[in-house]
Amino acid sequence: MAPIFQARGAWTALATPFLHDGALDEAALRQLVDFQVSQGITGIVPCGTTGESPTLGKVEHLRTIEVAIEAADGRVAALAGAGSNRTTSAIETSSAARELGAAGLLLVDCYYNGPSSLELRRDYYERILDAVPEIPIVPYVIPGRSGCALGAADLAILHQQDPARVPAVKQATGDLERMRLDRDLAGQSLAILSGDDEITLKMMRDPGVGCAGVVSVMANIAPATITAMVAAQTSGDEATADRLTEGLRPLLRLVGCQVPATRALPDGRSVEVTDAYRNPVPLKTMMAGLGMMGGRMRAPLGPMSSAAVAQVREALCAVHANDPTVLGPIEAGFDINLAARLADDAIWSSLAS
Repeated sequence: MAPIFQARGAWTALATPFLHDGALDEAALRQLVDFQVSQGITGIVPCGTTGESPTLGKVEHLRTIEVAIEAADGRVAALAGAGSNRTTSAIETSSAARELGAAGLLLVDCYYNGPSSLELRRDYYERILDAVPEIPIVPYVIPGRSGCALGAADLAILHQQDPARVPAVKQATGDLERMRLDRDLAGQSLAILSGDDEITLKMMRDPGVGCAGVVSVMANIAPATITAMVAAQTSGDEATADRLTEGLRPLLRLVGCQVPATRALPDGRSVEVTDAYRNPVPLKTMMAGLGMMGGRMRAPLGPMSSAAVAQVREALCAVHANDPTVLGPIEAGFDINLAARLADDAIWSSLAS
């Protein structure tokens, strides 16, 4: 029997590994999924933001979902990223993902074309629900990426019309007031999942939010610790949750990172700027440095500056020095020597632009 979607716990927003020629690295993806399962993760999320879904073609998008589900082999559920800024495309991907064995569908608000919340509910989410029955959907509210947002009232309508089909929301607004409104309007039966690693604990502890878990970026490299943190907080063991979160803090701050830089203009002037690297660029740089997968990303995403690579390397070193058990499982999972890779300047310099 295929696993069912459970709107709680720790879910890994899987990074998508690519070969040197840009094709999907199926072997690396299978190894990553197996590592996640071995570390006790609740479930996996292929083809989300972290998976660079906007850069995947239709065939490889579905193949990525298929490989992830095959690799999980029924041991954990898959919440498949199937959203689009075109409703018919989202319906096609959602239907195919259901047939491939996804336990649920993660549907991001339509990016770039900027629909209103009413249009999102009526002409996107409700149409997908009607066209692709018998599988739960999770709206993914991330206005910083999509430029629009499903409002709390329309989310409540979707949930209350059919709680089994819309059991949860992935909340990546960073706005606790908005999350409290989600809870107030939708009721206690709606599960709120964190889409921001750094504030997951805050969301879980806020009585007006009552977050049930996280779709985590950093679970790619620390699945056991992220899972244990969520479990500890769920059980009321706040001391353990605090300790685990503090140990992860250098990584949680680097889901996205900013570094100062200088641009030399053709006319001879220099301009001070800030380079902002968003998820999944810091994560995939870390994973490449640790030997978990190659560091290739889909253009326009690309290599980080040497200063940014130094920043993520420093964070990994700090986490490993503070608590070797956080990153330790990577050694067996990927057959690497963690201390040696962290200390190897050549590895990290090769990842910089």
